[in-house]
Amino acid sequence: MSDKNETAQRPAFPFSIDDPQLAALWQQWQPGTPSPGGKPGDLELQDFDPSSKPFSQGDKSDNKQIVMRLADELDQLQQVFYADRRYKLLVVLQGMDTAGKDGTARGVFGEMSPLGVRTVSWKAPTDLEKSHDYLWRIHQQMPGAGEIVIFNRSQYEDVLVPVVNQWITPEQQRQRYAQINDFERMLAENGTVILKFMLHISKEEQRQRLQERLDDPAKHWKFDMGDIEVRKQWAAYQHAYAQLLPATHTPWAPWTIVPADSKTHRNLMIATITTAVVQNLKLQYPEGDPALTNFKVE
Repeated sequence: MSDKNETAQRPAFPFSIDDPQLAALWQQWQPGTPSPGGKPGDLELQDFDPSSKPFSQGDKSDNKQIVMRLADELDQLQQVFYADRRYKLLVVLQGMDTAGKDGTARGVFGEMSPLGVRTVSWKAPTDLEKSHDYLWRIHQQMPGAGEIVIFNRSQYEDVLVPVVNQWITPEQQRQRYAQINDFERMLAENGTVILKFMLHISKEEQRQRLQERLDDPAKHWKFDMGDIEVRKQWAAYQHAYAQLLPATHTPWAPWTIVPADSKTHRNLMIATITTAVVQNLKLQYPEGDPALTNFKVE
């Protein structure tokens, strides 16, 4: 049974950050007004320039220094987060192949203590997972109290791959949007803070990154011919994203479209937003046992 006082101390939605300039900038990179409707929208992804650097605060070197500082700050906040235990944090990293999901996990969250931090990389479902509903495996990997979990891909693969390949009908597609919204609302109402980032790269940037994997023997292990087949479906995936982003952008689990042609800027933007949201939780260490005030260890 949940603690009523603990629940009352949580903000309903911790995304109304105090800095008005940052809040306005963040909103510009969200897919419209949050709505739990579960209906495909009319978002035009081409309106969001993947080469843009809206959060940049100088040249590349300056931005790298800021990312390092924010990563260190997140590490400090994570320790309080783990001790506070009123919340769980889920960070969803979604995007096309080579968009930088692994790089973000390393560059933004890699400095965190392994205590209470976990990364989950989602692959195609196993036979056991396919024997259950599509959210069954997702729910098992959700963060516990005081834990931070980073999803490399997510439940949104189930409204991308089946949609692009026409394995589900438009009616089932809309149904899944609504189911995911309800699932995330339940999580949020039970203390899970959900930040969803769509890493938005251009088709040309993807081509260059795939070619780099081929040209560098040390990166051959990253290359998969399946990525080339998916690349042929680029337009279909862009359309699928354009539908799911506004349909699943809710007050309790907002999406952020991250221009990701620049790896440094990608990390800077995600680190800035994540730090601001975690700071907004007003975390605190639990009070110590008064009986220990004058205790001396012999």
